[in-house]
Amino acid sequence: MSAFESSWASVARVDGHAINVLNPDDAISAVRSRLRARLGFTFATLNLDHLVKLRENAAFRAAYTRATFVSADGAPIAALARAQVPHIRRATGADLLAPLCRMAAEEAIPVALFGSTEESLSRAAKALRAAAPGLEIAFIASPAFGFDPRSRDADAWGEKIAASGARLCFVCLGAPKQEVFADRMAQNHGGIGFVGVGAAADFLSGAQIRAPKLVRSIGMEWAWRLASQPRRLFARYAQCAALLAGLWLRHKFGFDAPAGVQAPGE
Repeated sequence: MSAFESSWASVARVDGHAINVLNPDDAISAVRSRLRARLGFTFATLNLDHLVKLRENAAFRAAYTRATFVSADGAPIAALARAQVPHIRRATGADLLAPLCRMAAEEAIPVALFGSTEESLSRAAKALRAAAPGLEIAFIASPAFGFDPRSRDADAWGEKIAASGARLCFVCLGAPKQEVFADRMAQNHGGIGFVGVGAAADFLSGAQIRAPKLVRSIGMEWAWRLASQPRRLFARYAQCAALLAGLWLRHKFGFDAPAGVQAPGE
């Protein structure tokens, strides 16, 4: 059984949301298999901030419900998922962008970069071409401030992405916009895969500074971000902390959903 197949058989749930990607290698295998079959998909990376927003945003919940692939992004999410499926590891959007581009170059699959800013995407594209020789970036675009992922404007961007020939689109809008956009576009353009990667392009371009690898390895990336932007992030992280406390209590007293349920999109 391939890693891709095993990931669909071993599903964890965190706060009711399914995770069906075991680790970064599994993510690459899953996306490669889908693209080789010329099937579209959406890929979301679950973290605590997403869980908070999922409780408040119906369109976001619908996008997650229909997601083809969901990985454990945040360290707390991965820890909760491992209580059900011990071999789950983090697979973040920031860590998947370059490896997925290398896979796309190997498979001769054109890619698109959508979101962020034109300057950041252009710099990220240069870095990705250097990291993945032969990579074809068929489309780069940044929508205007206030972009609505459910608007006619969004549909027009989707048409442009499809017309470019791109078969794998990295959406850099942040949650919940990128997941809602990906969900809508995947329904309209069935042969394209849409992967939400958040600030991945900004990290790659230098527009944002990511936490050092050591900080990430011990699950303290949130502390790095909070120290960097305390006013903007304090309220958000307070909500995340409250939700995490509740999730741990549910786990401690055995209220987690069992593993082995159907994967999203199946």
